[in-house]
Amino acid sequence: MTINEALARLKKSEFRSRFHLSEKDKLYIAEKGLPVIREHAEDFVRRRLAPSEIPNDGRQTPMRGHPVFVAQHACACCCRGCFEKWYGVPKRVELSEIQQKGVVDLLMAWIKREIR
Repeated sequence: MTINEALARLKKSEFRSRFHLSEKDKLYIAEKGLPVIREHAEDFVRRRLAPSEIPNDGRQTPMRGHPVFVAQHACACCCRGCFEKWYGVPKRVELSEIQQKGVVDLLMAWIKREIR
């Protein structure tokens, strides 16, 4: 599935389509810049989504507090349960670096659409 296909599919979800960046999130992105936001996304995905075992899976991603958290919920990359349901990647299998990059690319595409 391409990023555009994933975003179009997510947009059709009543739940996922409710997520939007706040003005505070947009200001944070403007202050930090997209390269820093991408670094944050890479870190969050590496620590909170990629491991094969996540002790608090399903509760590891706050609903707000950082633009990437909002994007993770909007893109169904917030926990391994949602990730498995939407993208068919089984739980308890560590995400490869290529998969992690794909998730970050999706999150950044969503963020870029939100700040336009």
